[in-house]
Amino acid sequence: MTLKLYFDLLSQPSRALKIFFDIAKVPFEPCPVALRNGEHKQEPYLSVNRFGRVPAIDDDGFKLSESVAIVRYVANKYGVPNNWYPKDLKGQAVVDEFLEWHHLDLRLGCAMYFQSKLLIPMMTGKPPSDKAVQMYENRMNSSLDNIENMWLGDGRPFLTGHQISIADLFAASEIEQTIFGGHDPTKDRPKLGAWLERVRRDLNPHYATAHKYIKILCSAGSKL
Repeated sequence: MTLKLYFDLLSQPSRALKIFFDIAKVPFEPCPVALRNGEHKQEPYLSVNRFGRVPAIDDDGFKLSESVAIVRYVANKYGVPNNWYPKDLKGQAVVDEFLEWHHLDLRLGCAMYFQSKLLIPMMTGKPPSDKAVQMYENRMNSSLDNIENMWLGDGRPFLTGHQISIADLFAASEIEQTIFGGHDPTKDRPKLGAWLERVRRDLNPHYATAHKYIKILCSAGSKL
């Protein structure tokens, strides 16, 4: 039975997993879940992910949520190329180090900036809260500075070494949506800018395809 991936490309972790599955040639059945219609909070999806969030997988009856857990499971079961999630203990630990940092640092700032600046106003019809936008923009910029000066500070081409990994995919997908929201994360950050171009190059056409929907959505929202 083919592994099923439940996702909505409005969700950054969903985009990251969809790109990963495509580029690593993981055999799967795509199962879109329309967040805009509330499908994630209804059956039959709640029988897949009791938390009512995307993404999730169903691998012949084995159901799993949380994008990082899914990456680790799929990488180990399906034997994806080693660069994505290394099999050696130290290489794996370095990728895990970034993923642990990412969730409450880069992702928190970027996601909340994007939601405060664009997504919530689009959904409610109310203007963004300047206070909230500024707070999350400050937090996001601090994380982006850490990408520039710490994760890429030693001149490495990718976040965890000399080869692209799942760490780069998660980070780039998060940063990309801030651009669609009108922010320039590469300003005064030349290492981050060069890194983002390398990631796009290595992940296309899957990267561009996964971001097409949110790019259109943001373009429409910015004109409201």
